[in-house]
Amino acid sequence: MVAISGCAMNAAKGFLGETNLFIVEYYSVKRQSLVIDCCGDAFMFAGMRNKKASQSPAGTSTAVEDYLERILELINSKGYARVIDIAGALKISQASVTNMVQRLDAEGLLKYEKYRGLILTAAGKKLARRIAQRHKLLTEFLRVLGVDDRVIHHDVEGMEHHISPSTLRAIAAVTRQLQRRPALRAQLQAGAV
Repeated sequence: MVAISGCAMNAAKGFLGETNLFIVEYYSVKRQSLVIDCCGDAFMFAGMRNKKASQSPAGTSTAVEDYLERILELINSKGYARVIDIAGALKISQASVTNMVQRLDAEGLLKYEKYRGLILTAAGKKLARRIAQRHKLLTEFLRVLGVDDRVIHHDVEGMEHHISPSTLRAIAAVTRQLQRRPALRAQLQAGAV
């Protein structure tokens, strides 16, 4: 059942400050969601039951991104990726990895054969490389600011799935400028600015 909700529209307008919102409430046995489309941007708020996985700005779940990132790292370092290797890298069960690998295979991001290895498809490689590049950029940015490596790892893992492309472009520009200006970088690292 799909219904336009005036109450939900007023609440969203108050929250977003927009008057041109299209709001739909979708009810199903498993979840209730509120989808807001404002100027071509879609926002999804997961319902109270069976909350959907967190979505990155790229539209993939954070779990999918974590898997693709680790699979690419394994392939680049070992030449292959197997379920047991992915489970070890992500510190989760092989059964969970098998389920996700089958899902990624069905989505066309990798090719998987039971009891063998897996390979990323062209689409999977492209997405995995973009995820790895985002991770690298955020790491470089925090390193240029003088953040401790242990903190960098923790912060990047928290930030990387929730940052927009426009913010990434801004971070890339700031990182390039700081790399070119060692005096300013030194001031930032010393906390003088």
